[in-house]
Amino acid sequence: MSELTFYTNPMSRGRVVRWMLEELAIPYHTEVMAFGPEMKSTDYLAINPMGKVPAIRHGDTVVTEVAAICAYLADRFPEKQLAPAANSPERGPYYRWLFFMAGPFEMATSARAYDWRIDDSNVQAVGSGRLDDVIRTLEQALSRGPYICGEQFTAADVLVSSYLWWETMQKNLPPNEVFQNYVDRMESRPAAKRANQLDDELAEQMNAATA
Repeated sequence: MSELTFYTNPMSRGRVVRWMLEELAIPYHTEVMAFGPEMKSTDYLAINPMGKVPAIRHGDTVVTEVAAICAYLADRFPEKQLAPAANSPERGPYYRWLFFMAGPFEMATSARAYDWRIDDSNVQAVGSGRLDDVIRTLEQALSRGPYICGEQFTAADVLVSSYLWWETMQKNLPPNEVFQNYVDRMESRPAAKRANQLDDELAEQMNAATA
């Protein structure tokens, strides 16, 4: 098996990929990247020209962007069953929610966080639509089953749960019982707990080193 290298910082979206890797329970090597010059170094820009984390290198394959990394890993390790079968009806919703979180959800919550204007004058042209519509759409989907794609836990749940947790904590989403119940169930998974513990310990080590 090709070695997998995970480039991350424990105070970044790399926490989402960490959870995904722990769900897969595969060997991987972690490269911790400090914000600032290290992420903009020539060596790392060869991995991700954006100079951001997370990223993975798996053999000769490099993948960046959280949703893309999760989708790649689920497909690369099909025996872990973290994606619906390619010919199953759930494959469509699986793609839908991966891209929904990376697209409309992140844009709408960022607009709320930074007071970007989305109103009647531009809502038809803005890809995310209104935040209220994003919330309602997710709430309806999560009310239909235990997971975002129905009865199977998938990489999409890793993404959806992580983003809901973060944006609720940041108060970019109002309190929502459906979201909270879902996040609590996902965060109770052993892999999620392991991932959080690993990144919390790593954050403490980094803070101690710079104190």
